[in-house]
Amino acid sequence: MNDNENFEGEDLDNIVILNDEDGNEVKFEFLDLVELDDEEYVVLLPVVEEGEEEEGEVVILKVEDVDEESDEESYVSVDDEAVLNQVFEIFKEKFKDDFDFVD
Repeated sequence: MNDNENFEGEDLDNIVILNDEDGNEVKFEFLDLVELDDEEYVVLLPVVEEGEEEEGEVVILKVEDVDEESDEESYVSVDDEAVLNQVFEIFKEKFKDDFDFVD
């Protein structure tokens, strides 16, 4: 099966595939990279497969360097609600004209 079949007409350059805690591949659309307090966070939107219900909630993960020599990165979950809110507020301000945000 060709992966491009699921994304007809979409730009695949901004698709990130991550593994969940069960080892399943999950596709996300990369929306932005936000810097806060000398840390970087990615804002991702889960890709909705055909037939699935769209939730519209973004996922915010912290970027950590795995290996400085190879420039590999790892994304880890953020438990600090205050940090998540700050990153999301920066993202909302940056993209207020591009997205309709619901509080």
